[in-house]
Amino acid sequence: MSADIAQAVRTPLRRPLDPRALAVPLVVFAALALLPAAAAFGATSYVLSLGARVMIFAIAAISLDLILGYGAMVSFGHAAYLGIGAYAAGILMAEGVDDALLGAGAAIAASGLFALVTGYVSIRTKGVAFIMITLAFGQMAYFVANSLSEYGGSDGLTMASRSTLLGLKLLKNDLTFYYVVLACLAGSYLLCRAVVAARFGRALRAIRENPVRMAAVGYDVERIRLVAYVIAGMIAGLSGFLLANQTEFVSPAYMAWQRSGELIVMVILGGMGSLVGAILGAVAFLMLEETLSHLMEHWKVVFGPLLVLVVLFVRGGLTGLLAGGKRHG
Repeated sequence: MSADIAQAVRTPLRRPLDPRALAVPLVVFAALALLPAAAAFGATSYVLSLGARVMIFAIAAISLDLILGYGAMVSFGHAAYLGIGAYAAGILMAEGVDDALLGAGAAIAASGLFALVTGYVSIRTKGVAFIMITLAFGQMAYFVANSLSEYGGSDGLTMASRSTLLGLKLLKNDLTFYYVVLACLAGSYLLCRAVVAARFGRALRAIRENPVRMAAVGYDVERIRLVAYVIAGMIAGLSGFLLANQTEFVSPAYMAWQRSGELIVMVILGGMGSLVGAILGAVAFLMLEETLSHLMEHWKVVFGPLLVLVVLFVRGGLTGLLAGGKRHG
């Protein structure tokens, strides 16, 4: 039995490509690409800003889904990486370094390093212990950010402007910035899709189902989980860099545990174990939040029960609803 499991992980999947499996991702990305054209008929600036924000959080949700949906690692500190990425951009800007490539590289590296250090400890736990230790590390990052009085402390840090790209102020243009964020979302999605489809991804899913048996057949369970954890942290760091540039502001609130909870809700709402579901979950979550907050003062009273009903009665989240119970990448 153990030998069969090992062989199944090593052997690439050779299923014929189902066109329906590509339909949802293609429609989602096509809709996002065409949104600026639709915005031209209305409040262009508002639509571009909201669309960019949705895609930024979709990147963070994809990174969380990699470890939550495929690795069964329920991280309640995932927003820390988003915040670290944002602070990397803000601090570099405050020190006179405004190049987007340097800022993004620093955000990804800083988030990856924090994920490596904290993940090395966290992955040695499981269940509630894993949730609590990731929450503790996330809160640690939150309080460190609050103590950075040189960079605004609890009041946050206002950036002088958006980052430049090779010396050009291309990101100052909302339309250009929108498509840069879209490109980052597409790149993150394709990267995670490649990781999941590779032998590494099959091993990660097998570990989710039975870590003891995978260890018995010779797989280094902790190393595989740690690599996935670091990849997720780095992608979330990229989303933090983009968020800082969109808002031109950095705040410790980006790292709060409530933000981590929202990311988890996005993943569950879209459908765990479906990368495109993370995108759909982010879209649905933020659009519901935006709509309800304009309709009523106490919108969370309606928002909360609505999310609970979706989780309870819509199997597989939004992707399960769209696909009639079948998961799409």
